[in-house]
Amino acid sequence: MPKRYIVRLSPEERQELQGLVSTGKAAAYKIKHANILLNIDVNGQGWTDEEAASAMSCHPNTVANLRQRLVEQGLEAALGRKRSKPRLRICDGEAEAKLIALRCGKPPAGQARWTLRLLSDQAVALEIVPAISHETVRQTLKKTN
Repeated sequence: MPKRYIVRLSPEERQELQGLVSTGKAAAYKIKHANILLNIDVNGQGWTDEEAASAMSCHPNTVANLRQRLVEQGLEAALGRKRSKPRLRICDGEAEAKLIALRCGKPPAGQARWTLRLLSDQAVALEIVPAISHETVRQTLKKTN
């Protein structure tokens, strides 16, 4: 099966990677990624993912993911760690204020005090938020003094 992402390093990129490897003054994962990229370059060693993974003591998927990141996002993204997209917050400022006001109010009939699960259920029932877990309620309330 032909490779979907072909690594072709320019002379400048190759020189930068060789400098990174030879100085050894970077994080270990960066040096490892640089070595992998130098070895899988079709203009250089031209190793397969399996050969590079075996030589660098990593999984072939690591090499394949590194190859894909280099082609799609560039050299800096390939040398850096993979970053996931930040999660969107469930509670904005208005929802937080309503949740705090709910907590400061009287608990429902038959309850001595608000529990986190009661608060999360009531917040959904009052349509403050579409869905919320008791852990998110805890983190929201912990931010306030």
